[in-house]
Amino acid sequence: MEIVSTMADYKRAYEQSVAHPEDFWSEIASDFVWKRKWDKVLEWDFKNAEVKWFIGGKMNITENCIDRHLAERADQTAVIWEPGDPGQKARMITYQQLHDEVCKVSNVLKSHGVRKGDRVCIYMPMVPELAYAVLACARIGAVHSVVFAGFSAGSLADRINDAGCKMVLTADGAFRGDKKVDLKKIVDEAVDKCPSVEKVLMLERIASKPSMKAGRDFDWQEEMNKADANCKAEEMDAEDLLFILYTSGSTGKPKGMVHTCGGYMVHVGYTFRTVFQYQPGQIFWCTADIGWVTGHSYILYGPLSAGATTVIFEGIPSWPDQGRFWQAIERHKVNTFYTAPTAIRSLQQSSVEFVEKYDLSSLKILGSVGEPINEEAWQWYNKNIGKEKCPIVDTWWQTETGGIMISPIANVTKLKPAFASFPLPGVQPAVMDEKGNEISGNGIEGRLAIKFPWPSIARTIYGNHQRFKEIYFSTFSGMYFTGDGCKRDDEGYYRITGRVDDIIIVSGHNLGTAEIENAIDEHKAVCETAVVGFPHDIKGQGVYAFVICYEKPKDEEKLRQEIRDTVSKIIGPIAKPDKIQFVSGLPKTRSGKIMRRILRKVAEGDTSNLGDTTTLLDPTIVDEITRGALG
Repeated sequence: MEIVSTMADYKRAYEQSVAHPEDFWSEIASDFVWKRKWDKVLEWDFKNAEVKWFIGGKMNITENCIDRHLAERADQTAVIWEPGDPGQKARMITYQQLHDEVCKVSNVLKSHGVRKGDRVCIYMPMVPELAYAVLACARIGAVHSVVFAGFSAGSLADRINDAGCKMVLTADGAFRGDKKVDLKKIVDEAVDKCPSVEKVLMLERIASKPSMKAGRDFDWQEEMNKADANCKAEEMDAEDLLFILYTSGSTGKPKGMVHTCGGYMVHVGYTFRTVFQYQPGQIFWCTADIGWVTGHSYILYGPLSAGATTVIFEGIPSWPDQGRFWQAIERHKVNTFYTAPTAIRSLQQSSVEFVEKYDLSSLKILGSVGEPINEEAWQWYNKNIGKEKCPIVDTWWQTETGGIMISPIANVTKLKPAFASFPLPGVQPAVMDEKGNEISGNGIEGRLAIKFPWPSIARTIYGNHQRFKEIYFSTFSGMYFTGDGCKRDDEGYYRITGRVDDIIIVSGHNLGTAEIENAIDEHKAVCETAVVGFPHDIKGQGVYAFVICYEKPKDEEKLRQEIRDTVSKIIGPIAKPDKIQFVSGLPKTRSGKIMRRILRKVAEGDTSNLGDTTTLLDPTIVDEITRGALG
């Protein structure tokens, strides 16, 4: 695999990838281990939302992430586990140990009846066993569905039922700063509503001694003690399912994005080595949770496919103080640090003394992921963390894309703060106007679409291909629509301007407005709700809820707290509204459509130009909402 190392390399690779995409990706794919080479590189039909890569190819992604490294780096550290408590000792897991533990978990799963194609839900804290579980599923051909261990029992049950999971892997609990979260209790409540679940495997993490249901619940360590440390990797077709990962949609039901084995492996492996200019022996730390796609692609599959050392972090950046990240960088001599703008903005609020007490000289490259980074945060990151010596790769991609799509290449691309810069080789973006026409040239603004498939594109929404087609391929004919707006400046640099649909990006995580509205409406006092995003200094976007009640609230603050508690219980704490405004009505057209653009303006504090309101059923409601917001 030829890695881009100069702008001349980039231009040459990009031109080849556009002119001869199949030859380009075939050459990259050849760097991986295949049990059988593909018969055909690509088949695609964007009008019907159908894409296949490396057709007929046979492989197993864990052989590429583990087995092929054993001859040369069996004793090299594959995973550094940094526990949440800085006083607890970190664990160094070699590639040989990773192999053995993954094989043991594989054999445990098989002993409990899990077979190729079965879906397994993983709801665990950020411990090494989470990585073993993910890789074990991939090794035996089971489809993993990792659910972030911050979701409620209801949200967990929805995801288990949608995927029809046969088994759930969890822990008794998790540490979240100085608090303990009872995961097993949440799982028990969820599984009671999930008829497909036959077994639950539980790891002890917080020693809470939860109740165990005979015949269903099994202790992780007891099962591992009986397991063999060798398990042959299942032969997988390139288009076999690797994982389902749920992301919020513009309708209430989360979308189970399906990623397949071959194309995903090739794309994340290539982008990891290219964007971060990975060199053997370097320490790579992506601070995301494996419950999100960033953790799948750039904690596990991308780094491990390259034989890198990857860090898994259990803690949070602000506990026991705001120096936690920088302490861990010093301790492990991290070379590449990849985090979210939300974390950067949060730490930016604290004294720079939390940074200055630690030696960050090992850092070579910084990265940003999850949402567009604002220029102020970019400059703080560059000055205080990178010491103006480390390039910042501001990466744009999505759960649906599987891997990085638009990004600077470290030490190659000339940087512009808050610009994702150029598309990677193999990625063909288009800037579209609202009428569906591509806008040519530079110095333009519109909606971001992609006009040619890339290997890690999601193949479908699990169980609902029609929904997949309607959401991503119906807006612009023959193109994938990202849902994001963008600018392309005079030099061709891309800047992502945020969502143009009903998605709010809170702390880098997509939340569907409809899902939050449905949760708020569950409160017995609430009649109707409209939710929009608004600019938030720390989280990027906050959640602003306009709520109609059956009766005028007697105690508004008490009701606000009850509504937040309801959302937290139904979805999870991440979705709690930051602002709740009680209103008597919503701005609706005569056909009943809520005019969200007006509510967004109010939420943003920009009420000077709300546009034409004469088409509304009741224009006076806008004045009432505006006064309430200003008040």
